[in-house]
Amino acid sequence: MNKVIQSLLPAAALGGLLALGCGIAPAGAGQSTVVSTSGVVSTASHRNTTEVRIGAHGINVESGSSNVRIGRSGLGITDNSSTVVTWHDHHHACPDDQERVAVFHSVRLPAGKSACDVVAVFGNSMADGNVSDSVVAIMGDLQANGSVGNSTVSVFGNSSINGPVRGNAVAVFGDLRLGPKAHVYGQVVNVFGSVQRDPGSVIDGGTANIMSGVFHGASGVQSWSEHCLILGRLLAPRLDIGWAWGVAGALLLFYLLLALLFRAGLQKCIQTLDEHPGASVLAAVAMTLLTPVLMLALVMTVVGILAIPLFWLALLGAGIFGRVVALGWLGGRILRGARSGITHPVLYVLLGGIVALVLYMVPVLGFIIYALIGTLGFGAVIYSLLLALRAARGSAAPAAPAGFAGVSANAGSVPPGSSGSAAADATAAAAETAPHAPTPMELSTLPRAGFWIRMLALLIDLVLVSFALSAIEHHGTDGLLLVLATYGALMWKLRGTTVGGIICHLRVVRIDGQPVGWETAILRALGCFLSLIAAGLGFFWIAFDRERQAWHDKIAGTVVVLTPKTQGLV
Repeated sequence: MNKVIQSLLPAAALGGLLALGCGIAPAGAGQSTVVSTSGVVSTASHRNTTEVRIGAHGINVESGSSNVRIGRSGLGITDNSSTVVTWHDHHHACPDDQERVAVFHSVRLPAGKSACDVVAVFGNSMADGNVSDSVVAIMGDLQANGSVGNSTVSVFGNSSINGPVRGNAVAVFGDLRLGPKAHVYGQVVNVFGSVQRDPGSVIDGGTANIMSGVFHGASGVQSWSEHCLILGRLLAPRLDIGWAWGVAGALLLFYLLLALLFRAGLQKCIQTLDEHPGASVLAAVAMTLLTPVLMLALVMTVVGILAIPLFWLALLGAGIFGRVVALGWLGGRILRGARSGITHPVLYVLLGGIVALVLYMVPVLGFIIYALIGTLGFGAVIYSLLLALRAARGSAAPAAPAGFAGVSANAGSVPPGSSGSAAADATAAAAETAPHAPTPMELSTLPRAGFWIRMLALLIDLVLVSFALSAIEHHGTDGLLLVLATYGALMWKLRGTTVGGIICHLRVVRIDGQPVGWETAILRALGCFLSLIAAGLGFFWIAFDRERQAWHDKIAGTVVVLTPKTQGLV
């Protein structure tokens, strides 16, 4: 106790100064001063009594009808029943009980107990005792009947306050109720809910309502988190989560409308998913990993920044329509397996949606099915677009090679009256003498290069680029991957191969027989980052793929072939 008194002596001196400032007479001659072991200092005179109390809660100076308090709540001055509060301290030392935090269940602080914080995530927060800091409830209800030193916050839950709150009272997506003993020293903030207050409640900072009354039913969200989210599923056979069933039903109706409006595209995407399920999954993964790279490329071009919103809208549309495709594919597989003879895609989507709703109620599997449907559908849409783009490019007739044009010219110069055999001999002779370079279509039919020979060529290019970069810059090989990708794109466009490819007799050609253009070369170079980011799986894919294609080959529509002889750099 002596240590407590010694530690509070400076505060006592401050209390004496405040007493002088408030017109409280100090002890003079003829007055007596008593210091007790309880930490109380009392000074008395014949005219009035001035009493100074020093204890665990701070300093209390009383003289007649005047009162000065310095304590945890700040500074309070009372004179003739008028109170002026000048400052509030919202940061108090944590008591012995410290924080009470609960995840996936409720937490309760009984009356007479104290804690620094009371926090519940996916559960209710109930504080009947004294909380020196904050009371928080996420996806649950909040109840504060004791004193709260800072603020109360509830998200997707209702708040009920019937005690002093030194900070703000905030409720997001839920209702906030103030009882007769509620005293909020800060603001009452409600977002997408409503505020209900007893006439005896006090709010010092006013009330801020944002979109008040728009959202009701926070208890339903709490029930959904308890019976669905925690169990890893989207739905449950319960009446108190009717809003979740309403959202699911509305989405299914929207999907049916999209299936009716875009029937041809839906059929094409379902066919793609039927014939190329693995490629569809790969396209979804590739697009997900390539999105940050594409965003960076658009930002670097400056002009491409304007296309970023359109790009995100396109991804959103592909994701939504992809779910329609996946549900249609699921329903179609069931109906075709049952040999029902139904071929309308809208009925496919309806049956697939019903099956998905049932699967969404299975614990753990519900979330997995939801993610799988989104991945399959999104990949099917992306891969269908790639196939359509490839078909559109392949539909253009390739120009006749120069060698064949020379043959035709020579054949046309055969003198009239010559026999057919003579003309044929002339044509054959011209074909033998004319130089013949292999066309892209002929190159695409050559044997595919395997994994190890391609890795050897890549190693040669890596060493070459590293040496050149080290010779140019004295700081080592910073930006090696970017320089390597740029080098590859330039060489693929200009020469169809790199230095390592020349040494290993490799050539990059398009699988549809068209020449490798700038767009193909750049897309293939960007795709190499995807093959590398996924722990190098995109490169190892060469060893297992039927066409010996890496991921970046599949993205760009290219293959690497073994040429019968090497070609020079010039």
